[in-house]
Amino acid sequence: MSEAKFNKAVEIIQALPADGAIKPTSDDQLYFYKYFKQAKVGNNETERPGMLNFTAKYKWEAWNSVKDVSKEECYEKYVSKLIEILTKVGDEESKKLIAQIEAA
Repeated sequence: MSEAKFNKAVEIIQALPADGAIKPTSDDQLYFYKYFKQAKVGNNETERPGMLNFTAKYKWEAWNSVKDVSKEECYEKYVSKLIEILTKVGDEESKKLIAQIEAA
């Protein structure tokens, strides 16, 4: 998977309207987060957040779960997941977005 396709997928996710037809679940959002962080930053070397900071803790654990995963594998998993979600929605907008990713 190319970095260009990954960057296009990131751009699409960041531009999704909150009230649109394409709504990644919380689990999907964590999935995208962990592979984005691993691809862009590498292994999680940050201190684990406190027990009461639930959002930060879940994000930290998700990112830490993909330790040592290569950039290329992160790109593949990120893009594949977005295409899977867009395919499930199946509307014209989703088809256009898939075509944009494939053309990148």
